[in-house]
Amino acid sequence: MSNIIATGFSVESVDGELDSLEVDLRRLSALGVDAVELGLTSIDLIAGGRIIKERAERLVALTGGFPFRYTVHGLVSSNFMDPATAGYQLQAAKALVEICDRIGARTLVQHGGHLRADQPFERAEADRREREALLELAEYAKPYGVVIALENIFTTEPGQYRQTPAEIAETVKAVSHSNLVALIDFSHAYIESTYRGLNFREQIRAMARVTGHLHVHDSFGRPQAFYKGFYPQEFTALGIGDLHMPLGWGDIDWEDIFSELNFLPDTVLMMEVGARYRYEQAECLERAKRLMMLNNGRSSLAAE
Repeated sequence: MSNIIATGFSVESVDGELDSLEVDLRRLSALGVDAVELGLTSIDLIAGGRIIKERAERLVALTGGFPFRYTVHGLVSSNFMDPATAGYQLQAAKALVEICDRIGARTLVQHGGHLRADQPFERAEADRREREALLELAEYAKPYGVVIALENIFTTEPGQYRQTPAEIAETVKAVSHSNLVALIDFSHAYIESTYRGLNFREQIRAMARVTGHLHVHDSFGRPQAFYKGFYPQEFTALGIGDLHMPLGWGDIDWEDIFSELNFLPDTVLMMEVGARYRYEQAECLERAKRLMMLNNGRSSLAAE
């Protein structure tokens, strides 16, 4: 039994156009990557919830020129808990589902929501709103064969309401739809566990059984707090924040984690280690393949 079926890297446009995306796709193809996660909201493909036809056609032509297994990252700013924009976000997410179908992507990433510190009395309603939106989106995605992957995020400002990784798993269970799974972002879980004084390994264990997509990148699990670095490399030097470093640069024990956890069938291991680390990506790819073999071998033994 092979629950993890592919691995690769996430890519995005650096200028809002497809040209820069194509450069990365060609480079990753030469590297021998199996799967690519497209950050499609870095490109103007949707306007007011409507797909821009000619741009979508260009995307289909571009992606069709490569043999990748595609997944898609939805709105990075997605927040179904927000009453002011949840409806607009749902429209955009449905448009992304249709784009996923056109390019053969079967996973759409959706970030977990949040509330500001000045909204403490809206939490129960926010949880309900998010679950209803996820149910509607999963039901919309079903005929397209697209699965929504709900990603755990970390607290980004004091007093913010965020669901813990374990609570993200409970949301997925409560919605209980075949086209909704959890997405473990290990670094996010590590940072949030440090911030809240939770046990990192217990939090990801709680997610694993309902997880069908993985975001892998290294860190030290240290919240950024109020530190303002001048260069991005200064955060790396201090080991603080959501660093998206190559595997092995931080202190996450990848081999121990992947020898322990079981995930859902058809899970993709996606490395969010970008072109900044292009010279380290080949080594990351080899390590990710070893993690796949380790995990799939363990899953086969557990199934016997």
